[in-house]
Amino acid sequence: MPSKKPLLLITNDDGISAPGIQALISVMTQIGNVIVVAPDKPQSAMGHAITINSTLYLNKLSKEGDAITQYSCSGTPVDCVKMATNEILKQKPDLCVSGINHGSNSSINVIYSGTMSAAVEAGIEGIPAIGFSLLDYNWDADFSPILSFVKKIALETLEKGLPAGVVLNVNFPKLEENDIKGIKICRQAKAQWVEKFDKRKTPFGKEYYWLSGEFVNQDKGEDTDEWALENGYVSVVPVQFDLTAHHTIQQLNTWNWNE
Repeated sequence: MPSKKPLLLITNDDGISAPGIQALISVMTQIGNVIVVAPDKPQSAMGHAITINSTLYLNKLSKEGDAITQYSCSGTPVDCVKMATNEILKQKPDLCVSGINHGSNSSINVIYSGTMSAAVEAGIEGIPAIGFSLLDYNWDADFSPILSFVKKIALETLEKGLPAGVVLNVNFPKLEENDIKGIKICRQAKAQWVEKFDKRKTPFGKEYYWLSGEFVNQDKGEDTDEWALENGYVSVVPVQFDLTAHHTIQQLNTWNWNE
């Protein structure tokens, strides 16, 4: 780690008042100088959405002399990172941490996750980034058992750095600290949501739909994030935001494109 205190950007998708981000702040203030820019309301499952058809608002919550600087933003998690790097910070942060999310972002959930999209946006801007999630959807979830792991992972990332174009997706099982077996570097499990829409009617007879579904893991591998979580490990998946299917380029070049 550098001798001076690192500059740490914190965001999330559950909103600035969520217990998960407060837990993350408590850890990051032990490591460096903290700036918080987070949504002013829950923005879960927003993916990489940005605001383009309405105005954005920033509200500075901290006062002069406060230990950390905090802003709420009316936009999405990705908006928060963009606002932080373009409007608030005068230098690039040493690390962006997103979360701690109330609920898992393992496997295919990484695609939908606002938590991870904020981390990915930081990565796009050349900032090492980590998304943290706990497999507990309860608003009153207990984050204390995982805070030592959060600190260790953040410190390792600050010291070692990350390859360009890669961010970390970290998920924690819902266990007591002494029951967590350790940290496993994993691949994303092949799993998906089997979804259905529950069709209902308002008292006025207007039809509406409520999304529901079941998470199905088709992957039997023991090197996946789902396996790690089910077996008491912290899963760490390196995520890249280059979505090119490089292994398919050679095959596509055999097609008769120009005949």
